[in-house]
Parts: sequence; C-alpha cells; structure tokens
Amino acid sequence: MVIELKHPLIEHKLAILRDKNTGTKEFRELVKEIAMFLCYEAFKDAKLEKVTIETPMQEMKIGKLNEDKYAFVPILRAGMGMLDGVITVIPNAKIGHIGMYRDETTFEPVNYFFKVPKDIEKREVILLDPMLATGGSAIDAIDLLKSKGVKKIKFLCLIAAPEGIKRVEKVYPDVPIYCANIDKKLNNNKYIMPGLGDAGDRIFGTK
Repeated sequence: MVIELKHPLIEHKLAILRDKNTGTKEFRELVKEIAMFLCYEAFKDAKLEKVTIETPMQEMKIGKLNEDKYAFVPILRAGMGMLDGVITVIPNAKIGHIGMYRDETTFEPVNYFFKVPKDIEKREVILLDPMLATGGSAIDAIDLLKSKGVKKIKFLCLIAAPEGIKRVEKVYPDVPIYCANIDKKLNNNKYIMPGLGDAGDRIFGTK
C-alpha cells in the first residue's frame, strides 16, 4: 500500500526542495517540515490509551499516545535529515540507525552499520529515507528489522519512483509506504526523475 500526500502545501514545499538553486540550510529545513507532515499521516491509525488528567476546570478521561511503543530508524545518511521532523512530533520515541551506501557499479545497497534499541521487536518502527529509488535499501533495511522480530513497519520517504514502490510492495506487501510524491521513473543511473538530486549531498552540503 502506498499513501501519497496530495496537498497544496506539500507541492509548494517540494517545488522549492527540487530547485537546484535552493541552498543547504533551506533544503534541510524543508526536509524536516515535509517529514513532519509524513509522520502526521503515518500516525492516523495510531491507537490511543485512555488516561485521566485534570484540566484547570475538571478531571477528565482522554486518549494519549504511548510514545514508548515506537521507534524511528533513519537509513544513513540521508534519512538523518528527516529525523528532526519526526521526533518533533513524537519526541519520546526511541531511535535506531541503519547504515547503507549505494554501490555505483551494481546500484545495490551495501550495509555497514546496524544499531537499534534492544526491545525493538516490541515497537512499531518508522523507517526513514528521503528517496525510494530502486527499493534495494528499503528492502534490505526491512530485512534487518524483521530479523530482529519487528512485526509492524512503515516506510516514510519524500519522493518515490514507481519501480521502487513496485519492488517493495512485491517483497513486503505488509509495509505501507508514505511519500510526498510519486515521480515519473528512474534514469539509467537509477536516479529518480525529475527528482531532486542526491538528497544526502544536498542535506549535508557535501557537493
């Protein structure tokens, strides 16, 4: 299942994000903002727990989110750009990290780091990566999380290619994909078109 955020504010922010003239500071801020919108959408089905509180006027029962049931796991390094946005929404969620880089010959991901909370299997995991291109990194990350016993995973990205969506849905139909936009296609170098370039380089100003 893929959920594409269709909203004028999202389209507006993506237009600035895609622009090659947008600087590192503004790019980073926009990634954070769009990640917040994605997190909002991804938590629409969140279960609330009934608690009793006191307002200045009276005691009442109300639903609250148990933030200890969630973990955010960015795929390094670009996924780190989304982390500030989602922890603004759910500040007490635990955080893990999955390190991958793309082999420029095979275009497949190479894993080099995996560190998650000890009780990750008890949590719903929100996987973060700005770009869903071939789907290789997403699938490898989901493999690692499922090997640790994680049962519920959601994947959040800014931009997705149809090829990547199809590949992830074929392997893991139980993992919903939340994206700000589905782009046209991958080019011969497996970059998303029209895309926004290399998200990691633009977030961290490394090119």
